[in-house]
Amino acid sequence: MGGVVVPRAEKLKYLGSIVEEIGDIDEDISHHIRTGWQKWKKTYGVLCDKKIPLRLKGRVHRMVVRPTLLYGVECWPIKKTQVQRLMVAEMRMIRWMCGYTRLNRIRNVVISERVGVAPLEDKLRKTRLR
Repeated sequence: MGGVVVPRAEKLKYLGSIVEEIGDIDEDISHHIRTGWQKWKKTYGVLCDKKIPLRLKGRVHRMVVRPTLLYGVECWPIKKTQVQRLMVAEMRMIRWMCGYTRLNRIRNVVISERVGVAPLEDKLRKTRLR
């Protein structure tokens, strides 16, 4: 370009997603998990308030946090291990906002039903099929 050599980039951030030369999406998933935690921390006052009902917290989570986790998922060549990473991150957020830990030995399905949040894997599949 006009005698100037443009350096080759191995990865590029484009429209909020990280595009890698080799086509891997692990770093992009890590980025989405980090941004999901950032959104979660911004709404911490609502999500961790014990006076607010769990269903309302679940609705806030579905409207604020989940879209940042699943942004651009329609075009990801995703693997089961990567889906598992997203599910673990979301479940940690949901457990924290409910006040439960793994030591409480309450199943993820039970907690998701109490909060009113569908499994992330189902939402991911529905989004990709849409």
